[in-house]
Amino acid sequence: MQPEIANQLLKLNHQFYQTFAEHFSATRQRLQPGVIRIAETISHRASILDLGCGNGLLASHLVEKGHTGPYVGLDSSPNLIDIARSQNIPNAQFHVADLTAPDWEAHIPSRAYDFVFCFAVLHHIPSHEMRVQFLRKVKSLTAKNGRFIHSNWQFLNSPKLTERIQSWGSIGMDDELLDENDYLLDWRSGGQGLRYVHAYTNMELHALALETGFEIKGLFVSDGASGNLAVYHIWEPK
Repeated sequence: MQPEIANQLLKLNHQFYQTFAEHFSATRQRLQPGVIRIAETISHRASILDLGCGNGLLASHLVEKGHTGPYVGLDSSPNLIDIARSQNIPNAQFHVADLTAPDWEAHIPSRAYDFVFCFAVLHHIPSHEMRVQFLRKVKSLTAKNGRFIHSNWQFLNSPKLTERIQSWGSIGMDDELLDENDYLLDWRSGGQGLRYVHAYTNMELHALALETGFEIKGLFVSDGASGNLAVYHIWEPK
């Protein structure tokens, strides 16, 4: 993918999450079953880096369950970070950061984290090159025996969600310039919006893990009424 196309997609999503931050947050008032399943395995003192933390819902849940370790949440939306900070969650820091920027890690305390979470974020990062750059940085921030745990939307499993797929021509983009499995989806809460989403295959995720120095330790499918709207991967640095 050409860099200018990738940047257009990033701007599209940034605009979406700024414009619809409050409406998006209102639809995220409970954790997905897969995230709860992961949270139940976390020791109370573990250090956590949450990439794409949104409104801070996971941090709040962890504290309610007794987590006392350091937690750092990053998100590109200042509005969502404001919502997260307003909750005054103990031991939690929240920072605005663009996870596709070359220096996004400059916003966080320098350390190797026991757990790096990235729920429903990786599918918003366009181009193979940007994904590899991001994942290599994630590896450098993950402790030797730590875990990088991420989820990716499997919206193609839902007939209702596939109805939301829009033509790239609707925003003046040529679909031949996009990568395979790149989609434009609409949003219908609090107004009309559009965002870019990549539909990962398991083969693609396995290849990314191998290329960026991770070993896959587990995966499972969860979420949604059908229980198959997200795939969760658990990776360990090699």
